[in-house]
Amino acid sequence: MRSDDLLALPLDLPVPVDDDAADHLTGARLPALSLPATNGAAVDLSALRGRVVVFAYPRTGRPDREPLVPDWNLIPGARGCTPQTCGFRDLAADFAAMGCRVFGLSTQTTEDQREMVERLHVPFPVLSDREVALATALRLPTFTVAGLTLLRRLTWVARDGAIEKTFYPVFPPDRNASEVLGWLGAQQ
Repeated sequence: MRSDDLLALPLDLPVPVDDDAADHLTGARLPALSLPATNGAAVDLSALRGRVVVFAYPRTGRPDREPLVPDWNLIPGARGCTPQTCGFRDLAADFAAMGCRVFGLSTQTTEDQREMVERLHVPFPVLSDREVALATALRLPTFTVAGLTLLRRLTWVARDGAIEKTFYPVFPPDRNASEVLGWLGAQQ
């Protein structure tokens, strides 16, 4: 398998460990702030009623660009943003059937996110926390590489503006969507 294939996960990826950096999120209220979305809207997650699934990831690669850093695959939890996004894309109708809205979230620019949404035919909005406002307000787990603050991969389910379940660390990322869907199904 080619290591530059953005849709595939290398078999030797390092597994992220649970550093308890997301333990405080369950039960937290989402802050009232708007984030730009790939569909042109500004989304305030705290104002959304019903169930919302947000999967946060470091950044998606672009086929027309080199990796952010040469050793990206060696950073536990860094590789796999595209397969994770595709997992949620492929199950989008199942989430909708359960009454859940899905959003992706990264600190990438909306322009980079739009390229990914169009290339991968993602049917839901992806939110940009470019200013790291949501990450700071919620104390989301982050890491810094190449001078950029990136989100560690995590997923949460919120209901009426409060986080009711977190998935962290997420590994392997290509199975995250089905794991979240299974949890939601068990709640019904």
